[in-house]
Amino acid sequence: MTANSFRVLTCVCVATSLLTAATAHGDPTPAPPASETTPAKEPPTGKPTPKKSGQKESQPTQEQVTPKEKSAATQPVGRPPEQSPEAKPPEIAPIFEQPGILTPRRTLVLEPSFQYSLSSTRRIALIGYTYIPAITIGFIDVRSVTRHTYVTALAARYGLTNRLEVEARVPYIYQSETSTTRPFTQQNDREDVFDAEGNGIGDVEFGLRYQLNQPSTGPYFTASLRAKAPTGKNGFEVPIDPATNLQTELPRGSGFWAVQGGLTALFPSDPAVFFGGVSYTWNIERNVGVVNGRDFGTIDPGDVVEFNFGMGLAINEKASFSIGYDHSIIGKTRINNQFFADIQNTYVGTLLFGYSYKLFENTNINLSLGVGVTEAAPDVQLTLRVPVSF
Repeated sequence: MTANSFRVLTCVCVATSLLTAATAHGDPTPAPPASETTPAKEPPTGKPTPKKSGQKESQPTQEQVTPKEKSAATQPVGRPPEQSPEAKPPEIAPIFEQPGILTPRRTLVLEPSFQYSLSSTRRIALIGYTYIPAITIGFIDVRSVTRHTYVTALAARYGLTNRLEVEARVPYIYQSETSTTRPFTQQNDREDVFDAEGNGIGDVEFGLRYQLNQPSTGPYFTASLRAKAPTGKNGFEVPIDPATNLQTELPRGSGFWAVQGGLTALFPSDPAVFFGGVSYTWNIERNVGVVNGRDFGTIDPGDVVEFNFGMGLAINEKASFSIGYDHSIIGKTRINNQFFADIQNTYVGTLLFGYSYKLFENTNINLSLGVGVTEAAPDVQLTLRVPVSF
């Protein structure tokens, strides 16, 4: 064997060894041209295909990227994700008179409700004068009044758009009142008890609400405009007992038109939602005229300034809990454009607790408890609402 033949044989052996080593270590082989026919793939059998030794995992192509991953990839760093134009504020357990969120477009919500309130007051009237401390010339009249109020109402809300809704509410009211009078300085200890009651349609309310903004972050603001019609029997239309000067039938309405403008805010801060609002109610004056032989003239009931605030907390997907405070300042009443010295502003403050539970996809049940913290506020107030969406 010549030297050249030996060199050729040696090169062939080395090339064969290198090719064998490359195949054993998984070096990729060139893919067949597109024109070549490839064998058809077998249908999946439910078992994972075993991976051959040295075979690399295929990387996901553009079509394999999920929409969520694609959205995350295109979202600018340092910016919160933008909400859709139709995003709505989160639902909370309602404890105030107006709901926190608007009705969706072309959706009707019927909300039957029942409310019970208990109010009790005690007034001490001194008829006479005090000679020295603890010695009274005359007599002391102690009068206590207890009133039970039951209100059954049906409210309806309809979404004209996702940010504008109209609403109406018709209440039916039953009230019973017991007045007890006891003169302390007289010889007898007899108590005079006077009972009165009344039932019928109350004042009908209607209005609209509009969501002012659609923020990606921050609070939601909603403006409202409501009107109350004097449809219920008022205090000037019920009979009076001339002996006691007390009403023999309790009124169910105010007797005056009222217009209310308000602004509410909801600020989501997961898992809580903070909310609050302010409103102003204009009670429109009217000429009452002569009632029961007395000429009242023109009466202008005091306007009302109201504010409230609270916090809602989601317990799970179906239940939520809320706590809040509502405060109203009722102005003085004017008779024939004059204020009387014994008429003062009235302050009504109520501490509220409530919870909401989602019974069905379109039905919730809301229960709230109000506890009066001022003298003019009801002692206890229980409200049950069952809104149903259609």
